[in-house]
Amino acid sequence: MHTNEMRLDPLTDEWTVFSEVRSHLPTVGSVHSQTAQSTATNPFLAGREQYAPHALHEAGTSCQWRVRVVPNRAPLLRVEGDATRQPAGFYDRMNGVGAHEVIIETPDSRAFEALDLEHIEDVLRAWKLRMADLMQDVRMRTFTIVKSVGRAAGALIPHALSQLVVMAVIPNRLKRKLDAARRFYEQKKRAIFQDILSEEVRSADRIVYENHGFMVFCPYASRAPFELAVYPKRQCPDFHAIHSDEIAQLADALRIALIKLSGALDHPPYQLILITAPTRTARHDQWVSIEQDFRWHIEILPRLYPSHPFELATGSWVNSVWPETAAEYLRNIPANT
Repeated sequence: MHTNEMRLDPLTDEWTVFSEVRSHLPTVGSVHSQTAQSTATNPFLAGREQYAPHALHEAGTSCQWRVRVVPNRAPLLRVEGDATRQPAGFYDRMNGVGAHEVIIETPDSRAFEALDLEHIEDVLRAWKLRMADLMQDVRMRTFTIVKSVGRAAGALIPHALSQLVVMAVIPNRLKRKLDAARRFYEQKKRAIFQDILSEEVRSADRIVYENHGFMVFCPYASRAPFELAVYPKRQCPDFHAIHSDEIAQLADALRIALIKLSGALDHPPYQLILITAPTRTARHDQWVSIEQDFRWHIEILPRLYPSHPFELATGSWVNSVWPETAAEYLRNIPANT
């Protein structure tokens, strides 16, 4: 590899600077060593449902739940309120309208990747069902699954959780991806996501794992060491339209990806983000080809280092591990617990 290189992400138009001289030991350790929050005070274990008594969804038997969805007790956004943008002098403002739910992925202390495949499928179905339910509110536009593991990634409690955050607006990073996908489709009459997958197959250097429905790979312009992307092979902009067989395939892909990541970096803190298309409105907007050009996908970003001032100043990322090197290392990690 070159000593220094800059790579452009075609979806976000963001640069990553790769530099071997920036390579140094991670500043955070394994999430297994983070025991400040003991099981004695963990409110998400089975038998402590009184801390979150209002279940929005449960999967499992009548005697024992496996997955449970509850409202966040300190929500970033709330369903109540008017989602209309209002002037504030020169500026714009609006009420914090949306939704914020917690998906409790297991009643015990196991990590996500330690769950059996059927259990992970229950988690993925919970994501899908809660999205579909909240989409009945026409004010809601953007639906994002976020999962933080480890304090360095923003997790406050060491329990297998994910969160569904719903917004009445479309955030700028998603808009950039939508715009990039639309422009590419206008120019070439094919989806940029399919071209990315085709290039990964052609080079084969960055693929970590694939099955019939999904590919796991280290992105060409990876923002952090060992970043992973999970792309569906079927063209579909909406996660809530995932098929039942694809849920099983996605459970397999995610489980193996996270087992390999944990094996390679000794259970690092990471953030997982599921990005799906916004709801479409009755009015004619600029995303007229979204069914053909955009594809829902998942990003997994290990959080091994604090943000570099250069990243804040420029919006470009700094990475010391080329994705080809990371992918080769991950491929050699056994895909079992």
